[in-house]
Amino acid sequence: MKFAFSKEIKIGLAGVAALCILVYGINYLKGIHLFKPTSYFYVKFTNVNGLTISSPVFADGYSVGIVRDIIYDYSSPGKVVAEIDVDPNLRIPKGSRAELTSDLLGAMKMSLLLANNPRERYEVGDTLEGSFNSGMMGQVGEMVPQIEKMMPKLDSILCSINRLLADPALTATLHNVESLTANLDATSRQLNQMMTHEMPALTGKLNHIGDNMVAITDNLKEIDYAAAMNKVDATLANVKRLTDQLNSRDNTIGLLLNDPQLYNNLNATTANAASLLQDLQAHPKRYVHFSLFGKKE
Repeated sequence: MKFAFSKEIKIGLAGVAALCILVYGINYLKGIHLFKPTSYFYVKFTNVNGLTISSPVFADGYSVGIVRDIIYDYSSPGKVVAEIDVDPNLRIPKGSRAELTSDLLGAMKMSLLLANNPRERYEVGDTLEGSFNSGMMGQVGEMVPQIEKMMPKLDSILCSINRLLADPALTATLHNVESLTANLDATSRQLNQMMTHEMPALTGKLNHIGDNMVAITDNLKEIDYAAAMNKVDATLANVKRLTDQLNSRDNTIGLLLNDPQLYNNLNATTANAASLLQDLQAHPKRYVHFSLFGKKE
């Protein structure tokens, strides 16, 4: 007797097969391989920060599994347990922990921070400690209140800058700076011209002066300073001797300079000579007798 499937059974089997294919396809798209062996662990968090089922799990930047399930502990609020499936070849040492991070688009991912413990490891079904790393977005969020506090100050600074830019004195200052720059440019060109044309001549003169100084130095080296000093000492001795003689009364010059009686006599003689000269001018006939025809009897 031949067994035949009715049309309804065929439709039912096709529907079941299609449903199985659909479930497998959906899980495959989520990264869940139904027929691939995995190891499961639990990670305990206080806040999963938007972590969802089928979120990737990374170890050293490499995808090693997915989040299978997320369980909230209603009996102990503040406790959330995430069940993860990882590659069975992955060895998780004791002391490792899990960390949640967010990318720039806000998607959450879990990273396993493996400890350096080659002797002990977590067994399948053990629970790891989890934490949340705010990363760059968290730092930006922490900076937002500070930025809000700074906004009024920035606004006042911008207003001050606008007032400064609108001040006519700033325009005048800029013009002065422009003029100063032009003057400095002209001065620089003059200095360059002087360095190009006049400096060689000045250098030549300085070299000539240097040669003359060398010649003078050579001449000074040839002077017999000992003989010169001896001559100077002899001259000073003669001057001292002359001074002593002038101060002494043992000689004519000394008497002339130091004897007051001789001075008085010379003064009296000069006075008499002056009186005689005046009398001679007044009565010349007393002293001079001149006759053309001879002397009268």
